[in-house]
Amino acid sequence: MKLGIIAAVKEESFKNAAKKGLDFIELCINGGYNTEEFFNQLSEIKGWIKGYNVGVGSVGRWKANVLKEDGSIDEEELEIAYKLIDAASCLGCEVYVCGCNYIESMSYYENCTKAIEFFSKLIEYGKQRKVNIASYNCRKINFVHNPVAWTIIHGHLKELGIKYDPSHAVYNGGDYLKEAEEWGHRFYHVHLKGSLMINGKRVDDPPAGLDQTDWKAFLSILYAKDYSRGLSIEPHSPHWQGELGEKGVDFTISYMKALIL
Repeated sequence: MKLGIIAAVKEESFKNAAKKGLDFIELCINGGYNTEEFFNQLSEIKGWIKGYNVGVGSVGRWKANVLKEDGSIDEEELEIAYKLIDAASCLGCEVYVCGCNYIESMSYYENCTKAIEFFSKLIEYGKQRKVNIASYNCRKINFVHNPVAWTIIHGHLKELGIKYDPSHAVYNGGDYLKEAEEWGHRFYHVHLKGSLMINGKRVDDPPAGLDQTDWKAFLSILYAKDYSRGLSIEPHSPHWQGELGEKGVDFTISYMKALIL
């Protein structure tokens, strides 16, 4: 497995990752992001990859409405997805991550068929560029985040992977170990984000390793599923910021490196 971190699109991110001994950074070009600015940076990013010997482990897009209210695919968002897949290919990145929004006026079955249509287009486009497509299990503007959706959508699309983050299962009443055991063979990318619940309420997202997640058991399942892809640290806490935040990241790196064989 390779260890990396979600980071901003700038040289400092690659420099810091190299300093911390990480293998890659993850780039999230979310809804509302200036995508053209990102596309114009590709040659520069390739230089940073080579200069610091730090790769790009995943390119992803969260919080984007890929379906219109009538259920049709938003052609502008589809074009952005294609360009991001091109960008991933250009940067030597093998995984593109995205979600699919839910249309309330349509049935669950209809939403699943539309999601299958959308992901199918990305899979076919990605094949030509050696980029795999993965849905994410975050709930933000996305309904393809649980075993029910995976059974239907991923059950039909054998080449569609999953970007998995245990914290989303924790915060939504799921069982991350059970999900990993049943679906780990379809994981294409994994986020390392801590979770802390007290009396059934979300308290904080502390650094992974200083939280309640059983990371040893989780990684044991990943090993059993022959997972050898990226583990991406996601600093997400409003409390762990500044100097404390850096210490938290360093702790997670040390903690996870001890678990990576």
